[in-house]
Amino acid sequence: MHPVGLFLTLAILSYGMVLLLAVIAFRSPLTRPLHSIQGIVAPFFGAVAILFALLTGFLANDISDRDRLAQRTVQTEAGELRNVHTLSVASVSDMQSIRAALKAYVTSIVSEEWPAMNTERPSSNTEAAYDALLREVSQPGLSKASGQAVHAALLNAAVRAGTARNVRLALASDHTNDLKWLVVIVLSLFTQVAIGLVHLDKPRAFIASLTIFASAVLVTLGIIALQEYPFAGAFRVSPAPIAALQSLSN
Repeated sequence: MHPVGLFLTLAILSYGMVLLLAVIAFRSPLTRPLHSIQGIVAPFFGAVAILFALLTGFLANDISDRDRLAQRTVQTEAGELRNVHTLSVASVSDMQSIRAALKAYVTSIVSEEWPAMNTERPSSNTEAAYDALLREVSQPGLSKASGQAVHAALLNAAVRAGTARNVRLALASDHTNDLKWLVVIVLSLFTQVAIGLVHLDKPRAFIASLTIFASAVLVTLGIIALQEYPFAGAFRVSPAPIAALQSLSN
């Protein structure tokens, strides 16, 4: 979701709840029954608020860890692909075909797979390009032409690059936090209800306290949500480390 749409959705949800609770508490048939339970002490809403705060903290920590892992994964993938290029250049045998396959693979990642990750779609062309690179690196004749050590190093670097790519794709399509988001949003609404119950006898305090809390929820959850998906949204991981490999010589 676009950042504007994201904050607008949270604003409608948070401030809409304030309006709904105000109408129910002071302008509805439920007003009298609700006011009959006045006397709930202020620390009451703290129990719900603590649950909301804890789960929000856990959610933010999970998202931060995933973003850091995404950054490390991209750097690792770029490093292993660079190792393939460096080894192919340093070898005594001609490995131009490997470098050509490597450049085609890198170009496919940047131009096709990276945009596809934003919409969680697979890129068959990039998959085919990686298979072509792996076939070139796996040629049996390379052991004789360049030596067993160089060939093994090439294979290991290509395989590690593929492993990093799999981790990157898994992170791009990860939805494990969806349930946590649902619980966090529900707990924020319950916290608003708890705050309202404490201020039933004071309409102005009722509106003011709920509005302040709704504003805090809007800012906090909005900023956290902007970082939810590491390869999409406002703070996405850049493909620059991999894109830089396009300038390597053939």
